[in-house]
Amino acid sequence: MRDVLLGADPPVQLTARAKTRLSVERDERSALVHPGGSMAVRASKGDLLWWTWAGLRANATLTATLSEVVDPAQRFDDYAIRLRENLTPQDWRSLVADAGHRICLPEVNARAVAGLKFSTALPERLARATLAARLADLPGAAAVLDEPIRFVVLAP
Repeated sequence: MRDVLLGADPPVQLTARAKTRLSVERDERSALVHPGGSMAVRASKGDLLWWTWAGLRANATLTATLSEVVDPAQRFDDYAIRLRENLTPQDWRSLVADAGHRICLPEVNARAVAGLKFSTALPERLARATLAARLADLPGAAAVLDEPIRFVVLAP
């Protein structure tokens, strides 16, 4: 996603409508992406979002690994992770310095365990571990942690 927002064309044939929409997305999201790594962007309202563009599974893994910097509500999606509003770049550097060596599997809620096929035949610990392993993207999370992060404040 990041590469496409930075100007790379997807490896598919695009319609004129898709090309137009892609151009709009690139214009609208240009402040949220940079070629050398990820961005932590503080919005004018104070929200701090870490734009990883890494995908849901990598962001779930990063959220579990970096609980000390992630907003307690742990809102994340395919694109970004909400960080604590009071986090500074200096705090970031000290709190995540060893994160690449302690990557964790994502948290799994009880509803997900109940939805797992044959969950009643598994001990709950094994069912949670199975789902966490399926949800995780350890290489993707490690790649994001290896990249530099740029902190930016958007003008109101």
